[in-house]
Amino acid sequence: MSERVILHCDLNNFFASVECLGKDELKGKPVAVAGSVEKRHGIILAKNETAKKYGVKTAEAIWQAQQKCPSLVLLPPHYELYNMYSQQVREIYDRYTDVIEPFGIDECWLDVTGSGMLFGSGEKIAEEIRQAVKKETGLTVSVGVSFNKIFAKLGSDYKKPDAVTVIDKAHFKDIVWPLDAAEMLGVGRATKQSLRRIGIITIGDIARTSPDLLRMVLGKGGETLWRFASGFDNSPVISSAFAPPPKSIGRSTTPEKDMRTWDDILLVLMKLSDRVSHSLRENHALASVVQVHTRDGALTVREHQRKLAQPVRLTELLFKTGAELIGEIWDGETPLRSIGIRACELLSDEDCIQLSFGCDWDYLEKMERLECKVDDIRERYGKDAVVRCRQLEGDPLGIYSSFGKIVI
Repeated sequence: MSERVILHCDLNNFFASVECLGKDELKGKPVAVAGSVEKRHGIILAKNETAKKYGVKTAEAIWQAQQKCPSLVLLPPHYELYNMYSQQVREIYDRYTDVIEPFGIDECWLDVTGSGMLFGSGEKIAEEIRQAVKKETGLTVSVGVSFNKIFAKLGSDYKKPDAVTVIDKAHFKDIVWPLDAAEMLGVGRATKQSLRRIGIITIGDIARTSPDLLRMVLGKGGETLWRFASGFDNSPVISSAFAPPPKSIGRSTTPEKDMRTWDDILLVLMKLSDRVSHSLRENHALASVVQVHTRDGALTVREHQRKLAQPVRLTELLFKTGAELIGEIWDGETPLRSIGIRACELLSDEDCIQLSFGCDWDYLEKMERLECKVDDIRERYGKDAVVRCRQLEGDPLGIYSSFGKIVI
């Protein structure tokens, strides 16, 4: 079997790059896309190369970024625009292979092993993609070319922006092993600290360490990291058409004002439960476990979950369970900055499910049909075309004030 040829394509500074397209007045200036301070989403979402030179980092607070770069130009995000450009770029990828695995809105793996007879080597395909993206969209992309996914991603990070890097079997140790361990996929902050405690600094150090020792320190993931560092990753590129079903589905939010009363919490929880219910139907799934989390002004996070007697996905049932769980962990006085609800241990709605006594199955079936019809209306007229009466009775947090065409 021939050696695999895997590409990892990473659009450079994607959000910021899209915002700068066609705006000559921003050329050479430090630019960042940031959330709304007024809505308490005041963090840096993306930055351009100029801002990066000042030390501006993604996910840091706006005030921290402005301390580093007082001249930083802040722009609001336009997600519809990002989705449009992301789709345009993926159509370019489609010209070379149909085996494409998205890794966020701005990154994709491509398996071009079977494309060589038509388009040439992996490096040639990568270079054609790089040029096509720049010519057709005005954006730049960095592409890593390698024999597995892990090294292909390292390659796309190795040279930025607008570059192609090849990491082949013959030379991967020269390129990969000197890199900091944190550069490799799967090594987060906590894992990096654990590795440093046993003297592991680089990716090469991981490869030269006994898998047994790594397993002892990091558990099963330690052996996986050793395989990654040694070049033994054989995970396939999974086309989005064959992506595995999600293991959980959740939604959370930080309103413009703290939630100080039980009514405030229920108002937000209803909206989140509605979103989770819709996503469960989209994925043909039912939840066996409902989990909630709260965060107060001191950023203290509390979580609570419950195993359900009967798998659910109706908004009202998710909402009822979530409200009970929050009621068990909230003291009734401390203002909450954010809350979230998550459906876990998902089952396919095509699976055989043990039914419980005491359920009004006719009512549940009727409500399921109603929520499916609501989904259809929202798909046609917008996600907030239909709202519930309780959401219009009082809206102290400013969540629903601009929504609502149909009330149920």
